Amino acid sequence: MPKISVEMPAELLDDLDEHVGDDGKFVNRSDAIRASVRKTLDVLDDIDARHGRLDDDE
Repeated sequence: MPKISVEMPAELLDDLDEHVGDDGKFVNRSDAIRASVRKTLDVLDDIDARHGRLDDDE
């Protein structure tokens, strides 16, 4: 799996970390970020579909 680097404000990282760990929804930051990216892309696909901007092969 490719690795990437992302810069983000400390406040956003603090918010993310609240959902990571033994008491959180995600095992680690990578899992949390992957889930967030997937969810965001799904939402954007839904918006594009409503506006007729998706290709027929998707």
